[in-house]
Amino acid sequence: MLIKDKDPDREKKRGIFHQVVERFSPFHRSTTATETADTSTQPFLTNGRPFAEFNLSDAVNKGIADAGFVRCTPVQELSLPITLEGKDIAAQAQTGTGKTAAFLITLFERLRKIDKRKPGIPSALVIAPTRELALQIYQDGQILGKHTGLKMVAVFGGIDYQKQATQLREGVDIVIATPGRLIDYMKQKAFLPGRIKILVVDEADRMFDMGFIKDLRYILRRLPSYDKRQSMLFSATLSSRVLELTYEYMNLPKEIYVTPEEVTVDSVEQSLFHVAKHEKLPLLLGILGKESWERVLIFANTKATVEWLTEKLKGNGFPVKGLTGNLNQRQRLKVINHFKSGDLKLLIATDVASRGLHVEDVSHVINYDLPQDREDYVHRIGRTARAGMSGKAVSLACDRYVYSLEAIEEYIGKKIPVVWPDESWFFSDKSRAIRSADQRRRGPKRRGDRPGGKGRGIDPGKNGQMDQKVQYLPRSEPQGIARVLPRAEARKQRRSQEPGARIQNEKSKGGYLFSVGYWLLTTDYSALPPTSNSLLEPASVGVAN
Repeated sequence: MLIKDKDPDREKKRGIFHQVVERFSPFHRSTTATETADTSTQPFLTNGRPFAEFNLSDAVNKGIADAGFVRCTPVQELSLPITLEGKDIAAQAQTGTGKTAAFLITLFERLRKIDKRKPGIPSALVIAPTRELALQIYQDGQILGKHTGLKMVAVFGGIDYQKQATQLREGVDIVIATPGRLIDYMKQKAFLPGRIKILVVDEADRMFDMGFIKDLRYILRRLPSYDKRQSMLFSATLSSRVLELTYEYMNLPKEIYVTPEEVTVDSVEQSLFHVAKHEKLPLLLGILGKESWERVLIFANTKATVEWLTEKLKGNGFPVKGLTGNLNQRQRLKVINHFKSGDLKLLIATDVASRGLHVEDVSHVINYDLPQDREDYVHRIGRTARAGMSGKAVSLACDRYVYSLEAIEEYIGKKIPVVWPDESWFFSDKSRAIRSADQRRRGPKRRGDRPGGKGRGIDPGKNGQMDQKVQYLPRSEPQGIARVLPRAEARKQRRSQEPGARIQNEKSKGGYLFSVGYWLLTTDYSALPPTSNSLLEPASVGVAN
C-alpha cells in the first residue's frame, strides 16, 4: 500500500512512475532517461574520467589522493556529474564497482556548500542493511573525508549503545547506520532526522531480502520531504519494488545502470568441481595443499558448516577462523581486521561476508557450498579480482546444492568451466573425529559419538545392557577408527534396511550421479578449451574411438 500525503503532484508523479516501470520492462527498453555503462569496454582505473575534471574542492581532492584514486570507475563517471549538482539518482551497481566512493565524494563536496547548515547537527544520513557494510562505509569515509573537517559516526548493533548515543549528542555531520539501531536512537531523541539534507540508501535490494523494508519506510517517513533533500539510492538490481520505493520517497531520480556481471565475473577465473558430499573436505584440503594461494575466503551456506569446517581445517594444520552471525560485533570486527591486515590468511564465512567486506589481495574465493541464490554467487566471487586485479573462484557442487547451478549460469551468461581432478587431489583428513554439521543439528554430543579409548563409544542400556553397532568412519574422516553407535542410531540403521527406506537411500546415493549427469547433459562440448595440466583450468573431454 502506498503512503498517502497532501502532495498535489502525487498523481502526476504516479503516472511518471508507471511510465518508468514500463520503460524498463523486458518488452520495452528506452535509453532516453537512463545512463548505461558497458563495463566490458571500460576497464577499471584505466580509461575512466580523471577526478581532476570535476572541479572538486582541495579538501576532497586530497582525500581522493590519499585513497589512491586517479580515474573514475563507470558508476562514478556516470553518477558524479548528476549528484554534484544536487539531483537524485537511482543506480544499479554492485559492490566492488566504486559506488561507495561515488556517494561519499558527493556527501563531502555538497555538505561544504549547503547554506544554513549547522555544524554538529546531522545533515547527511547513509543507511546500510548490514553492520559490516556500515563499518566499511565509515572506514572509507575516514580516508576520503580526512581533510574536510566533517564528523562521522557509524551506528549499528553489537557495539556499546551509550557510547554511540553520546557521539550523536556531542554532534556529528554524517550518520552511517543500520535501520534497527537508528530507529532506537530516533525514539530516544538521540538522533533527530528533521535536518537531513542528503540521504543515501545503499544495497536497497538487500533491505527487502533481509526484511528491513518496514524499518526503512519508518525512517524515510520522518525525514524532510523528497523535494527538500537530495536522495541517492544504490542497488544490485533496480527491480519493480525498488523503483516503487524511489517513486514514493525520491524526487524523480535519474536511473543509472552498470552491468554487474561484467565487473565481477569476467575478471575472475572460475572453475567448478562435481563431487560427492563426503569428498568435499578431502578435495578442499587438496586444493589448499597444492594450489598456490595468498589469501583465501571460503563460503559455506550455514553457520553449522562454517563451525565444523573451521575445526576440520584447524585439525589439518591450517591457521583459519570462522565468521558467522553467532559472534558478537567485537569478535566479528576482530576477525575481519585480522583478515584485512594479512595476519589471517584463511577465513571461512557465511554470506554475512559476501557483501560489504572489502579486502585487498584475496587470491581465491572457494564456494565449499554452492550458493542457492544466483546473485549471492556473483557477490561471493566479487570478493576477489577487485579494482582490476586477478583472482580465482572455485566452487564445489555436491548433490545437495547443484540444483542452483543452472540459475547461476543463466544469470552470469556463461557456463562455469568444469574440472575433473584425479585421486592425487583428494588429501586425507588428519584431524580428529569431529561431528559434522548434520550431526550437530540432531542434538548435543553423546558419549557414543566419541571414538576409541576405554569406556568410550558404548551407550549402556537398561540394567547395564549394551546395545551397540560398530561402523567405520567415512572417507573424509580418519580411516580405520571404529565408532560405536548408540541405541537410537543403531535402530535408525535397522530401519534403513526396510524396503521403503532402501528406495530413499538409493535416491540419496543418486544425487551425486545427478550432479554428474546434469553436467553431461548441459555442457557444450565444442566450447570446451584444450587439455591443461592445471587443476583450476578446465580439461577437455575426450571421446574414445
